[in-house]
Amino acid sequence: QVQLVESGGGLVQAGASLRLSCAASGRTFSDYSMGWFRQAPGKGREFVASVSWSGRNTYYEDAVRGRFTISRDNTKSTVYLQMNSLKPEDSAVYYCAAAIGPASPVVHQYDYWGQGTQVTVSS
Repeated sequence: QVQLVESGGGLVQAGASLRLSCAASGRTFSDYSMGWFRQAPGKGREFVASVSWSGRNTYYEDAVRGRFTISRDNTKSTVYLQMNSLKPEDSAVYYCAAAIGPASPVVHQYDYWGQGTQVTVSS
């Protein structure tokens, strides 16, 4: 089992930055690829970014590429999502997830999920 706890969400104005953190416990963190997803009211859960177990490979959804950066610190068992130039359409609950397989944009390929952290961007 892997337990994931997100933090760092909040209410910000458009153009601001936030950094989300996701602390993992349980099994060896470096065994897992990690991803960030988000879900806005009335919408499905969508891929935001993912990172390979080593941190060497990262992937982004087109709408966030160039504004968001995913990274991980395996010594701290933590994955981060740096979000810059936030837009109102980025408002959602953000979830981190762990996958035993390769980094993926596909929701069902992730094995463990956190409880989510709310990000609200006002215009």
